Amino acid sequence: MESLKNRLENKKKNLLFTSKQEQQQFFKHFRDTEEYENIRNEMISEAERLIKEPNPELTFSLFDMFYTKGSRTEYERTYFLKRRRLNTFAIMLLLNPDNATFKDALQNVIWSICLEYTWCLPAHTKKEEGIENTYTIDLFAAETAFSLCEIKELLKEVLDPFILQYVSHEVAKRVLQPFLKQKPFFWESADHNWAAVCGGAVGAAALYEIEDPVQLTQILERVLPALEHYKEGFNEDGACLEGYVYWEYGFGYFVYFADLLLKKTNQKINLFSDDKIHQIALFQQKAFLSGNFLVNFSDSSQCKGVFLGLSHYLNEKFPDIDVPKSNLRASFDEDHCSRWAPAIRNIIWYQPEKKGENWRNQSYYLETSQWFISRFELKNEKYAFATKGGHNNEPHNHNDLGHFILHGAGQTFLTDLGSGLYTKDYFGKKRYSYMVNHSFGHSVPIFNGEGQKEGYNYQAKLNEVDIQAEQDSLKINMTNAYPDEILKEYIRTYTLQKRKGILILNDQFTISSKYLDKKLVERFITPIKNISRVEKGLLLKSEHSVDLLITFDYSLLSPHWTPLEFMNHQGVKETAYAIDLVSTITKQEMDRKIEFHFIN
Repeated sequence: MESLKNRLENKKKNLLFTSKQEQQQFFKHFRDTEEYENIRNEMISEAERLIKEPNPELTFSLFDMFYTKGSRTEYERTYFLKRRRLNTFAIMLLLNPDNATFKDALQNVIWSICLEYTWCLPAHTKKEEGIENTYTIDLFAAETAFSLCEIKELLKEVLDPFILQYVSHEVAKRVLQPFLKQKPFFWESADHNWAAVCGGAVGAAALYEIEDPVQLTQILERVLPALEHYKEGFNEDGACLEGYVYWEYGFGYFVYFADLLLKKTNQKINLFSDDKIHQIALFQQKAFLSGNFLVNFSDSSQCKGVFLGLSHYLNEKFPDIDVPKSNLRASFDEDHCSRWAPAIRNIIWYQPEKKGENWRNQSYYLETSQWFISRFELKNEKYAFATKGGHNNEPHNHNDLGHFILHGAGQTFLTDLGSGLYTKDYFGKKRYSYMVNHSFGHSVPIFNGEGQKEGYNYQAKLNEVDIQAEQDSLKINMTNAYPDEILKEYIRTYTLQKRKGILILNDQFTISSKYLDKKLVERFITPIKNISRVEKGLLLKSEHSVDLLITFDYSLLSPHWTPLEFMNHQGVKETAYAIDLVSTITKQEMDRKIEFHFIN
């Protein structure tokens, strides 16, 4: 403890700026300078909309919806709207410190948040444990504490002193004291985003609020090991198996805290000096197909704007971090959870002079995580292919071993459905009843109505990976991806002819004799509605400049396609299409060759 306590040298509270004068100069520059105009206009537009609306309240009926119906949406929509108001009015007051309207609006929403029964979401609490469960710490309780503490510090000369006291009182009561006095929380030893978000946000709140170096040290001595557990959840290649959205979330909070700690210790505790953190930081530039289209394995959205402030900050720490093109910037209202920490840093850390570049044409083999991504260019159009192995007990797991994504000229032709609507069942025993999580919702085979199963024992391994300028090839051993009684051996081979715009898939099966005369379905998931039979196979016609021709042997495979309805993460019903190439298993050893041709 003594060593850590002695390194907490910086006594000032404002850790985002070197001085109050620098803070004022920045927001004046942000308010008056043309290069920030687009970001500024988004915030002004949101403020003008929200100021006309009353403060929403979190009622018991909304709270109880999760327990009675398993629905998270109703409560969370109101919860996040309140945080949107907090963010928006705080930023508008930083831009206009004398504006009484925004001051009143901000103080009222802070008051309302401080009056909430709990800062946790119902999905993360246990109603049956009663009122005492109020003071548990989940992602959103920790985030709220961090947000209020930072806003309080930035606006302490503007806000009413009673509001400042109220924030300190509630943060201590709901987060800091429970963290000090209760037994360790499960997330302190988690190897996923909870450790980084909860740990980083609790640590950040403590850095702002706690002046006693002994008490602050006690908190940091638990926060730092939690962040170590988070780091250990990554393989050496830095891939985020939870999906890119959780990289931006979990790693984002790691960075936000690490930056504050670096300043609080006058550069003496530098969490960025670890090579593994460097590798994790590099994940972003490998996780996109083109533009804002994602390699969206696991629970991740299909498209996502980039946190440019975070990207620019990481580029300062690690010069080999690619700076994304500025038009990929996530808008102010894109984060439906309305998190303060990234919102303010996407202003403060944003460097308008960094215009960025398109994602580079390159192939990435993330060997320990078993991901493969290839981006290439053909006739001035961007193309990409991605596939994965691994196992079916990954964080935010989908049963998707051997599944692949194929993208070209601004259109994803073979897709990953991404994350579904989060409900009580989505993270419970019924998780794989959701099409987005079941292997039936992925581009992998189905054997007589049987798909992949969940669990660590169901695995696939990429091997014989060969990356060349004109062609990439790899094999995936899929034998253990399905129940034992189905397969003796299954090798899936991909050959990507980048100069021709052709992907060749070859599936080699050695099938158990008990499956003779059963149905084998080669399934492919597409968002394309316009599908037609042609002489050599199927044509997927997009609204862009490129179509996709799927060719196969009609004498071996009979094509059918059916709509698949699913609920996306925002609760909106979407339709994709399952293309099934069906054959009968006539012998134990079978080969199926299918080609995908991009056509201008």
